Amino acid sequence: MREPHPNVKAAHAMMRELKHRIATVQERADGIVARRPSPSGLVIPEVDAKGRLRDLYLAPGTCDRFDNQELAADIMAAITESTADARRQYHIAMNDPDNLPRPIEETMREWQARTEPNRQVPNFGKAEE
Repeated sequence: MREPHPNVKAAHAMMRELKHRIATVQERADGIVARRPSPSGLVIPEVDAKGRLRDLYLAPGTCDRFDNQELAADIMAAITESTADARRQYHIAMNDPDNLPRPIEETMREWQARTEPNRQVPNFGKAEE
């Protein structure tokens, strides 16, 4: 069996690196949760980065203090604020310069510029899987 061309090996290494980067971004996004209280402070929803309601806390006696419309308005206000907060957190987390990895293009350009005959395929700092 023939040895794959170095460019093919490099393409496989890039695919592995992209998979790692996608998983890292997904983990960062999954960790974002917002809990903003309602105007009354009696309702606290938990909303994730995708805007999904994960949990809803109602303080004891909340349902007795409000009629249906007031309770719904209080809950919706809290969910709206929590969703906006989760969006802000997501934007900050995804645009933080400290979280940006080195561009793949730079690594590949440096690798292609090397002239030694047995140059190693770039591994982007990670062991092969």
